[in-house]
Amino acid sequence: MSISDIIEKLSANEKKLLLLLDKLGGKASLEEILGSKEFKQQVEVMNASAWLQSKKLVEINEITKTSYSLDKEGLKFLKEGLPEKKVLLFLLKNQGYATLDDIKRKSGIDSNEISIAIGWLRKKGWADISKDKDKVIIKTTKKGEKAAETKDEDEEILEYLYKNPNSEIEENKIKNLKSRKNVIKSKLTKVYIIKLTEAGKEVAKSGIKIEEEISQITTRIIKNGSWKKAKIRPYDIHAFVPSIYGGKQHPLTFLIEKIRKIFLSMGFEEIEGNFVESCFWNMDVLFIPQDHPARDMQDTLYCEKPSKIRIEDKKILEKIANIHENGGNTGSIGWHYKFSREECEKVLLRTHTTVNTIRYLYENPEPPSKVFSIGRVFRRENLDSTHLPEFYQIEGIVHEKGANFRQLIGLLKEFYKRMGFEKIRFRPAYFPYTEPSMEVEVFWNGKWMELGGSGIFRPEVTLPAGVKEPVLAWGLGLERLAMLKFGLKDIRNLYIADLEWLKNVSFKI
Repeated sequence: MSISDIIEKLSANEKKLLLLLDKLGGKASLEEILGSKEFKQQVEVMNASAWLQSKKLVEINEITKTSYSLDKEGLKFLKEGLPEKKVLLFLLKNQGYATLDDIKRKSGIDSNEISIAIGWLRKKGWADISKDKDKVIIKTTKKGEKAAETKDEDEEILEYLYKNPNSEIEENKIKNLKSRKNVIKSKLTKVYIIKLTEAGKEVAKSGIKIEEEISQITTRIIKNGSWKKAKIRPYDIHAFVPSIYGGKQHPLTFLIEKIRKIFLSMGFEEIEGNFVESCFWNMDVLFIPQDHPARDMQDTLYCEKPSKIRIEDKKILEKIANIHENGGNTGSIGWHYKFSREECEKVLLRTHTTVNTIRYLYENPEPPSKVFSIGRVFRRENLDSTHLPEFYQIEGIVHEKGANFRQLIGLLKEFYKRMGFEKIRFRPAYFPYTEPSMEVEVFWNGKWMELGGSGIFRPEVTLPAGVKEPVLAWGLGLERLAMLKFGLKDIRNLYIADLEWLKNVSFKI
């Protein structure tokens, strides 16, 4: 782009700033620019400089400066004198030495200040401290005698800051006063230095003329016809523009809605359940043995209040007890132990959403049915990059005559394809309440990732509910799916309010 083209696309404030910087030697601080009276407001300078920087005509450097003022103790020292100076003067009135006890009893100086003063007398070399038996003796030095007649650097700085608050002082000169509590207060300020680049210098010296021009067409300008005589500044379609971030859903909310729409479009109905459940419905009805490791307190979150939920339906309770003990009428041999009523009535936070679907089957034993749920579940997990104690599970079942394993594979393949995964595979697995069982894996970023389990409910699960046809079931993890889709390595990032990530995360699923 030629210099004339660049100048033509500059605003009046941009031209004015280029000319002013050239006049001030090629660079100036924001304060110097405002002091020139060429600009009325700081925002005019910053906007113009930001646009010039995007056009590579200026550089903006930010410098942080520290200024100092007196705090409450500093004002007290200025008025009454430094503690060490007060003790020094007392010593000189007593032939240059005194015991610590004498200073405390006779000097009239605050005891807190005396302990501070002794340390500084030694540090500044104004006095020697020695011990004679059980007495501490402080004796002035030659340097101390001279210091009593003049002001030391600390005293001079106190006076200077009193007369010149918010001043910059070299760090090594103020370090003594800074080390004391409430003597000096500091203030950080940012200074902006705007400097012409080589291209900016060339443009500034190329005969820039500041003239009135129209930068935005309005209805008033069109109506009164002033646009016919005025110069209209051309638009630069390549100019820098700030990013605009409108309000949008949280990524997890978006993903849940996406999954919900997929299942609804596939003919499923959504169901919900309770967070608090009994072990009976969460574990026993699903044929999970009462000595299974998942029931241990290190894996499951149990409730103290209420600590027990009575199972009122004695017929169902008896059926499940028989199945656990000997298989009942299911053809199974059960788990060969005495079923515990006390264990089944314990209260927990649900460990999976399968409890929703099994309750649904007991309430709706006749086929056909296709239902799903997306809900939070709770487990006693240590918080790390891949585990959370509270997370979402995607649960679903298909209950119909002739339902089979091949149908389950096809259904899950279709779901994951609609989620954007091309390569999907299944591996044999074991779960207490399905047989056969399998895990679902997808190929993502060069490796296979396991995303959930599935299978056909065992007779021990379905027959007590009066369900006679096959039930296809699956449980899939939402957060792990989200990590893949949003490119995260740490599951905790899904729940941290990182505004930068939330603004820029892509929802293209």
